Amino acid sequence: MVTCPACGHASPDGFRFCGNCGSPLAHDAAADRQVRKTITVVFCDLAGSTALGERLDPESLQRVMTQYFRRMREVLERHQGTVEKFIGDAVVGVFGVPLLHEDDALRAVRAAVELRAALAELNKELERDWGVTLQLRTGVNTGEVVSGSAAADSALVLGDAVNVAARLEQAAAPAEVLIGQTTWQLVRDAVTAEPVAPLALKGKAAQVAAWRLLGVTPDIPGHARRRDVPLVGREPQRRLLLDAFDGWWPSGPAGSSRCWAPPG
Repeated sequence: MVTCPACGHASPDGFRFCGNCGSPLAHDAAADRQVRKTITVVFCDLAGSTALGERLDPESLQRVMTQYFRRMREVLERHQGTVEKFIGDAVVGVFGVPLLHEDDALRAVRAAVELRAALAELNKELERDWGVTLQLRTGVNTGEVVSGSAAADSALVLGDAVNVAARLEQAAAPAEVLIGQTTWQLVRDAVTAEPVAPLALKGKAAQVAAWRLLGVTPDIPGHARRRDVPLVGREPQRRLLLDAFDGWWPSGPAGSSRCWAPPG
């Protein structure tokens, strides 16, 4: 059996593509090579988890955490992110591995907002069944990483972008989402955010700029395209288009080769 590096589904030997999701199956060492990629990391952790462990016995705590992890995974995967790992009570989601999207940063911040909403719904059940509620702190950061292979049991992503996402989470208040500067630049036209004071993060030589995420506007691209920007350095291509236009359309009534009047 061959395990799919994308979804974890087991396919029979000899299959070149996963029978569940259609992703290519790795059959040799070349498929396990590491690559550099720009991704967005969502790092979230529970606030006050130590006190939670004191209130609940181990079996009850395990059931609570199982529900928490399941809800977090559902949200991240709904936005086509990948759960990189669970660390204690922290969840690390990555956008851009193994599937890359042009709007991975926007998917990540949408997921971060939905994580809070999903936790609020879960808290209603936890309050009813166990008398506890959970609070989430979240950091989102975009940057270049080295991406390994899940099939090779290696870390999925390694790099400073992951570390900064973790530090942003630690700097966030309960129920707060902090996003890094690169992430904000990629999503600024689709979010409501306010800058926070530059952060002195552990392990960083300089202070780090960050924004507090307040909300995401649905169905708007993260970075608006400027269609009024002139073409620069494309004169040969522009001339080719105009020549093709001249050769296709008849001359207009004014004698200009670029004025066209409908027949009749």
